[in-house]
Amino acid sequence: MIKRNLLVMGLAVMLSACGFQLRGTGTNELSIKELDVTARNAYGETVKQLRNTLENSGVKLYSGAPYHLVLLNEREDQRAASYTGGSRTAEYELTTAVDYAVKGLNDATLLQDKIEVNKVYVRDGNNVIGSSQEATKVRKEMRNELVQRLVVRLQQLSPSRLDELQRKADLRAKAEAEALDAARRAQDATPQQSPMQIPAN
Repeated sequence: MIKRNLLVMGLAVMLSACGFQLRGTGTNELSIKELDVTARNAYGETVKQLRNTLENSGVKLYSGAPYHLVLLNEREDQRAASYTGGSRTAEYELTTAVDYAVKGLNDATLLQDKIEVNKVYVRDGNNVIGSSQEATKVRKEMRNELVQRLVVRLQQLSPSRLDELQRKADLRAKAEAEALDAARRAQDATPQQSPMQIPAN
């Protein structure tokens, strides 16, 4: 009995050290407390669900916040994964993906990445309506997972990490501005070729 209790306690400690939490037992707080969230598909289910999740996590969402999360591009794809002999039943692989960017001061892009979720469902050619309902259910589950993964990515952005990303973005912007200025000065210093004179007859 004692050994079993020790084993359970040991597993609990190991899982908590990895950042694992059971649903409903607490949430990992985000370092970002203020955020502007926009999406190319401004009225899509993904951005609405993401906004609700962030607000429920205590994040204040408003335009002009110090950090800006942009959902750049959402995609839903489907491809046949396998067929039965009669081609009536088939497995389909569904993919839901989103490209996103986090922007900081001066609209500088701090990071840009993408999240992709894949699942396989069985489509029964003899039950098209049931298969369509199953695909809709799977798509909803995939969107939930996509949003949760995105929130986990945001949880990993500590203040020190954000400061480092902002510093790198500022250095990039400064280097680009200096290169542009140098190119402009070089162009101004280059003598302009006179138009060709055509001798009169």
